[in-house]
Amino acid sequence: MHTTALLAAEVVPAGSDARLIIAAVAGVAVIIALITWLDLHPFLALSIGAVGVGLAAGLGSAESVAAFATGFGSTMGGVGILIGFGAMFGKLLADSGGADRVVDTLVSRSSDRALPWTMALVGAVIGLPMFFEIGLVLLMPVIILVARRSGQSLIRIAIPTLAGLSAMHGLVPPHPGPLVAVSALNANLGLTLALGVLVAIPTVILAGPVFGKIAARWVDVKVPDLFVTGEDRGEEEKAQRPSFAATLASIMLPVVLMLGKALAEVIAPDSESLPKSILDFLGTPVVALGLAVLVGMVLLGRGGGMDRKAISKSLESSLPPIAGILLIVGAGGGFKQVLIDTGIADVIADAIKGSSLPVLFLAWLVAVLIRVATGSATVATVTASGILAPVAAELSSTHVSLMVLAIGAGSLFLSHVNDAGFWLVKEYLGVTVVQNLKTWTVMECIISVSGLAGVLVLSAFI
Repeated sequence: MHTTALLAAEVVPAGSDARLIIAAVAGVAVIIALITWLDLHPFLALSIGAVGVGLAAGLGSAESVAAFATGFGSTMGGVGILIGFGAMFGKLLADSGGADRVVDTLVSRSSDRALPWTMALVGAVIGLPMFFEIGLVLLMPVIILVARRSGQSLIRIAIPTLAGLSAMHGLVPPHPGPLVAVSALNANLGLTLALGVLVAIPTVILAGPVFGKIAARWVDVKVPDLFVTGEDRGEEEKAQRPSFAATLASIMLPVVLMLGKALAEVIAPDSESLPKSILDFLGTPVVALGLAVLVGMVLLGRGGGMDRKAISKSLESSLPPIAGILLIVGAGGGFKQVLIDTGIADVIADAIKGSSLPVLFLAWLVAVLIRVATGSATVATVTASGILAPVAAELSSTHVSLMVLAIGAGSLFLSHVNDAGFWLVKEYLGVTVVQNLKTWTVMECIISVSGLAGVLVLSAFI
């Protein structure tokens, strides 16, 4: 527990459990009201709401500000760098003609009806070994250009892709999230992987193409003016484009590097050999995506006929448009840290212990409550795994693997204003808070509930 949380334990008086819950709920409501009713910029609203929650929960003024700054800095140190590299890569992909190559291939080889299904598959494949934020910044240029080029609804293209990406994030190792629970519960990795794929397939179908068609009726927004290519501006097709193979290699490079790191951790977790050290370094998210930018300068830039000045201009122009996104995502991370430092996750954990609920449903519920309260899928996974570890020790190998999946599904539930990913999706797609709640948040709930349903069905037969 962080120092601020320890201070909070001394400051907050007896009966503080209810106070923490009320403060968290009120904070979320105030942030939504400030943005939707008063049209306050989300960065300001999140900053005000975070400090307000800290004060209301008894964290103290200095501690509340410190917790917000810590969360902001931590998010920028991780997600912020990834967003910056992702924006550079995405702009290079667009300016070189590589994005046109990929998008035209996807659109030409898929019918209007099949395109959302194709995008769901793309999201799942790209998302398998990657942190959600990396997969998102890699895929967002493709999502936006496919929607623009195909003439289909942005939401109908985006939701299936995000569903594939998010389902991998919660359900299928070697994604980092499920691997945490596999390790904590001593689950069989191969069995968990097999069961995870079984659960993920119908989950992605329901939350992706099926829900995407419905969500597109609820929310109709124009495609944002991001990653605009010459072809989109009505210019003649570039005389030189990177080949499809070169473009695909650039996109898949960080995927392969991170997958290599994940597999090395599984195969030889305690090894300190040189090959494993190299894979650990190259597969680190920031390094993998940074290398993608450098390799993209050659394969995409040079492959697209761009000279050094054109490549430099493309990279430079990629950063100003994401300044607002960076601040909002950082503030979301700051709000999440304030909630964590108040100790609300511990309150939920203590309330759940000793429950008589079915064990797999209980595992899902613990993860759900912590996820909703803190906005962090990682915190929800780690905390829930710790709480359920003694119970898992008494289960069969199959049911331990199913518990991993139940926790993973629960960790995705109800992404809202305390989740940095919520703001990342909102800003990239150019939707309002309410529209994001009706699309992205509902999609995450469908993934979570469908994942639980799949786990419970499998538990009845195996």
